[in-house]
Amino acid sequence: MHAKHRGKNLQSPHEAQTKTHYMAKLSERLNRLAPSATLVMSQKSSEMKAKGIDVINLSVGEPDFNTPDGIKESAKQAIDDNYSKYSPVPGYLGLRQAIADKLKRENGLDYTPAEILVSNGAKQCVCNAVLALVDDGDEVIIPAPYWVSYPQMVKLAGGIPVIVPTGFGQNFKMTASQLEAAITPKTRMLILCSPSNPTGSVYSKEELRALAEVVLRHDDLFVIADEIYEHINYTGSHESIAQFDGMRERTIIINGVSKAYAMTGWRIGYMAGPEWIVKGCNKLQGQYTSGACSVSQKAAEAAYTQSQECVEEMRRAFERRRDLIVELAKAIPGLEVNRPEGAFYLFPKCSSFYGKHFGDKVIANSTDLALYLLEEAHVATVGGDAFGDPDCFRMSYATSDDNIREALKRIGDALARLT
Repeated sequence: MHAKHRGKNLQSPHEAQTKTHYMAKLSERLNRLAPSATLVMSQKSSEMKAKGIDVINLSVGEPDFNTPDGIKESAKQAIDDNYSKYSPVPGYLGLRQAIADKLKRENGLDYTPAEILVSNGAKQCVCNAVLALVDDGDEVIIPAPYWVSYPQMVKLAGGIPVIVPTGFGQNFKMTASQLEAAITPKTRMLILCSPSNPTGSVYSKEELRALAEVVLRHDDLFVIADEIYEHINYTGSHESIAQFDGMRERTIIINGVSKAYAMTGWRIGYMAGPEWIVKGCNKLQGQYTSGACSVSQKAAEAAYTQSQECVEEMRRAFERRRDLIVELAKAIPGLEVNRPEGAFYLFPKCSSFYGKHFGDKVIANSTDLALYLLEEAHVATVGGDAFGDPDCFRMSYATSDDNIREALKRIGDALARLT
């Protein structure tokens, strides 16, 4: 009887699965986030290329150089030396010491390995710091234009992004008075990127000192100093807000090997900051990724300890490309162009084209303009809406001189067709 009952009433797992009802609902945490506009445009570019269309991709912030040979050789040696086990959550001591030595040598900043955490890219470092310090309802000041992920990370943490518009006229840099005006009793953090993505603007020592003086007047206010473009700098020297008296205790420096050493795919970034914050981020990282790739860490250690000539060679190439793209963009009627002092982006003002037509298409904003340039000029850029400045769009010049020349020719021709 029992066997009979089982035969008639039990369903196979597949039958049960097909009758299951559920709500296709993602968490509110995830629904708060917007997709990365840079990755969306890069994906569209790749899809067009797969169809045989000759697209020049100026949307993605990635050096077009190969990782230097000495770094690659160190990675190969690490494989032979069996660096194939789980790495410590904060990173190998050798790498953290190399980073501490770099900070002392190049920046005049004293950190111990215990005050450094290695993560899976600088992006994870920023997110770690936000999640470690920001509670629900806390405000985080973000100057605009900003890197697309900053506000999204704040939202992920339950915080409130407070956007402070800067503009073309002030070279896209926030002033001390703007910072002071944005601070409220709920302010927990300022996120500052210098050299900047997307504008290439670089804060001077005097500008950073003025911002630091404001920060120090407010208790429990911290700064994430995103310095990932430190070495792609055309001003002669990099300045960190952590250098000023009292700011070391308030600053979380973010950096890594992706940009300076053409190591984007190796996924190694680091934070340097007060030990209590670093310990908190170590605790967080231990629960959701653990330690970064063992072989990549050994490659990064080599990057910081071997000759730095490769860094200067790439910096000089980027500076030459900066000069080229500025010259070509300034020659396009309707674009307003500043002269970036770092990174490898140009962020021209393009609002003069809004309201113009191409056939039945209307250019209403910078996202429309970027899509138009992709579809008609076959050049991938990113609209400034995603960076918090709807009057501009971003082009990466981390590509060859020939690509820059051809891309700007195509852009100029396409913009001239708008009426």
